[in-house]
Amino acid sequence: MTEPSAARANMGFIGAIVAVATIGGFLFGYDSGAVNGTQPGLTAAFHLDDNGLGFTVGSLLIGCFVGAFFAGTLADSFGRRNVMRIAALLFLAGALVQGMTHDHTIFVIARICGGMAVGAASVLSPAYISEVAPADIRGRMTTVQQVMIITGLTAAFLANYFLAKVAAHPGDPNDVPSLNAIWFGIQTWRWMYLLQALPAVVFLIALFFIPESPRYLVGKGRHEQASGVLASLFGHAAAAAKLEEIRGSFAVDHRPRLRDVLTPAGGRGFLGMRAIVWVGIMLAVFQQLVGINVIFYYGSTLWQLAGFKESDALLINIVSGAVSIAACFVTILVIDKIGRKPLLLIGSAGMAVTLFVMVYAFSHGSLDPAGKLVLSKDLGMLAVVAANLYVIFFNVSWGPVMWVMLGEMFPNQIRGSALAVAGFAQWFANYLVAQSFPRMAKWSLAGSYTFYGVCAVISFFLVQKFIRETKGKELEEMQG
Repeated sequence: MTEPSAARANMGFIGAIVAVATIGGFLFGYDSGAVNGTQPGLTAAFHLDDNGLGFTVGSLLIGCFVGAFFAGTLADSFGRRNVMRIAALLFLAGALVQGMTHDHTIFVIARICGGMAVGAASVLSPAYISEVAPADIRGRMTTVQQVMIITGLTAAFLANYFLAKVAAHPGDPNDVPSLNAIWFGIQTWRWMYLLQALPAVVFLIALFFIPESPRYLVGKGRHEQASGVLASLFGHAAAAAKLEEIRGSFAVDHRPRLRDVLTPAGGRGFLGMRAIVWVGIMLAVFQQLVGINVIFYYGSTLWQLAGFKESDALLINIVSGAVSIAACFVTILVIDKIGRKPLLLIGSAGMAVTLFVMVYAFSHGSLDPAGKLVLSKDLGMLAVVAANLYVIFFNVSWGPVMWVMLGEMFPNQIRGSALAVAGFAQWFANYLVAQSFPRMAKWSLAGSYTFYGVCAVISFFLVQKFIRETKGKELEEMQG
C-alpha cells in the first residue's frame, strides 16, 4: 500500500496538533526555570533549611514519576487527549495553589500535583504526536517537544528577570527582589508561580480543538471515528487503507493493559519483561545519568566557580537556553535524514569528551579556607565552554531523540503500557540525580562529573548494541 506522507498530509492541521500537544513540555520547562527564582521566598515563607528547600523544590519530580507511570495506562483507557486535559487541570490548580498558599504541606501537595501533570504530559505528548504524524517527518514533529521544554525554561528566566526588575529597590544593598510585594500586595516569588497558570489555561483550552489519536480509537473499536481523524490528517484516499493496517496491529480479542510489557508465553525477555521495554528503560535512564539536569538545576554554581557574579547567572542562563533551542533546531533538520541512532552515538561521544574536560578543570582547582572549590580564570572559562558544548551535544541528541524514540519504538499494542514503565524510570532517575548531586559535589565535584562522563561512555556502547533504527518506519512496523 502507499503510506501517508508529509507530501499528502494536511500539514497545517498536523502542525496545529503538534503545537498544542507540546505545550505540556513548555509547562515543565517553565516550572523548572521559574522555581530557580523562588527559593529565597520559599525559605522565608516556610522557614526551610537546606534539606527542606531541596525536598520542596524536588517534590515536583516525585509527582513527575508518579504521573508518567499512570499516564500511559490511563491513556489506553480514557484516551491521550482526555488524560492531557486532566494534566492541564492539575497543572493549573497546582500553579494557583503554590502561588497563594501559606501552608507548607499544602504547597508540597500542590507541587506534587503539578509534577503529576508534567510527568503525564511528558510521555503522552511524544506518543500522541507519533500517532498522528506521517512516518517521514515524525522525528521532526516529536523533536518539537524538546524545543518547547527549553523554550519554557527560557521564558521562565525572562519572566523572573522582568518580575525582579519590577520588584527591585535600587540603592538598597540588602534588597531581595523576590521577597518584595508588587501587584495586589502579593510577593514577587508567588507571582513566579501564579504566572504558570497562563500557559496551563492555554493548554487546557487548546486541547478541546484537536482530535483523539486514531491508534487509540482503533484500540477501542471506534473505527468510524478513527477513519474520520485519519481522513482529516491524510485525506480520504489514504484513510481506509491506513485504518486496516492499524486494525491489523491490534489483537482482536485483547485490549491494551499494563501487563502487556511482560514477556508473552514463549517469548524472549529479561526478568519477565519484553526486551523492547528494557531498551526503552535504558534510553530513559541514561538520558538522566549523563548529568544534564545537574547543568540545568545547578548551573549558577558552575558560573560562579568560573568567576561570574551571582547577578549574572540569570542572563547567562537565558543565553544557554537560546543555544539549547538552536541545537534542537539542528535536530529537527537532520533527524529524519540521518536517523535516530547516529544522533544518539554522536551525542554520547560528544558528551563524554566535554564532561571529562570539565573533570580536568575541576580536578586542577584549589580549595579556599571554607573548603569551597576555586578555579583560576582560565580553568573557569574552560569549564564554562565545555559545559555549553555539552549542552549542545545533549540537545542535538539525547534530549529530543530519547522522547522521539519512546513515542515511536513500541508496538501499538503495548505503547501506552511501555511508556508508563519507561516514563517512570526516566523521572525517577531524574529525581535521584537531582537529589544526589549536592552530596556528591561536597564529596568531589570532579568525582561527580567523572561518574556522568563514564555513563556517557557506557551509553555509546549500549546504543551501538541495542538500538534499532526507526527512521521512516510506520508505527505498525514496530516489533517487540
